[in-house]
Parts: sequence; structure tokens; C-alpha cells
Amino acid sequence: MAKDAPPRWDRRMQQRLARGEAAALGELYDRFAALVHSQAHRMLDDEDAADQVTREVFGYVWENPDAYDPKHGSMRSWVARLTHRRSVQRLRGTREAGGPDAGARSEELEHQVLKATAAARADYIVASMPAPLRAALELAYIQRRDYRQAAADLGVTGDEARRRLRLGLQLLATANIRPSADATPPGYGPTP
Repeated sequence: MAKDAPPRWDRRMQQRLARGEAAALGELYDRFAALVHSQAHRMLDDEDAADQVTREVFGYVWENPDAYDPKHGSMRSWVARLTHRRSVQRLRGTREAGGPDAGARSEELEHQVLKATAAARADYIVASMPAPLRAALELAYIQRRDYRQAAADLGVTGDEARRRLRLGLQLLATANIRPSADATPPGYGPTP
């Protein structure tokens, strides 16, 4: 297969959508709805708006399957770009409605877009990292376990738990994000 050829699934999905197969839209929705909704929600910080963007993105895909160009990346990246574009349009529409502080709103919009982009990169990195690192990070940052508790839950030594957390955080650092002070797991960092 040529290096720039799209994955087989992407080509078949585009063909099925172009033929008007409703089942193809359902399959695409099942595969990417969580991605679309979470990206829109991060950018808009509004559940109803994220639901609307999700509907709009899949409506666009259904009506314009030929707009997907495999030379520009996978179907997943296309759907993510559509989501980003639609979310930015929605943000601009609500913020450009006027007011003397349009410059501050523009800066706020740019900040939100950058924040959402970093969050999307972080999600991708976490999903791609080895399961042991991901499990350690989830215990520390989601379940709020310190490294000793994480070690016990994982059945590893405290040193191994710290190593996994450190490696996981180093991978996350490549997304150019910094956890906020309130996201620091218990037992780490300065105490108040």
C-alpha cells in the first residue's frame, strides 16, 4: 500500500457514506461521537452547545462525505478538524455579538482554543501510553491516590509506582500542559 494512501477503513467508510448507507453513519457515530462531543465540550464549556456541535458535525459528514480528503489525514483527524472548526465558529458567533471589549474576548477565545488543543493532545497521549503508566496516572489523578496507595492497588513497589507516574507525566509534558495546583495528587508537592 502506498505510504500516503488512507487506511482501508477510512476509504470504505467514505464510500459507504457516499452511497447513503445509514448504517455507515451509525458506525461512524459510534466510533467518533465521544471524541467529537468531548472536544466540543472542552472548547465551549457548555453541554448543550457540545451536543449541538456533535449533531452538526455528523450532519455535515452525512451530507458531504466527499469533502473528506484522505491526503489531509485520517477520517478521525478530519472529524476532529470539523469539530474544532464548528466549535470556533460557535465561540466567535457568541462572542462577536458586540461590545467594546472585543479584543479581550478574542484573547479569551484564543486561550480557550489553545487550552482545548492541549487537552486533546493530552487525551491522545494518555490513550496511547502503555497500560501500566495509564493505570498509575488514573489512580493518582482521577482516583486521588498517593503513590503508596497506587502501588498497593497496582501490586507493585512504591518505587515502581513513582517510576510509572514520573514516566506518564513526562509523556504528558510533551502535550505542553501543566496540571493545575488542585490537580496534584495527594502526597505530592507542597502542602498548604
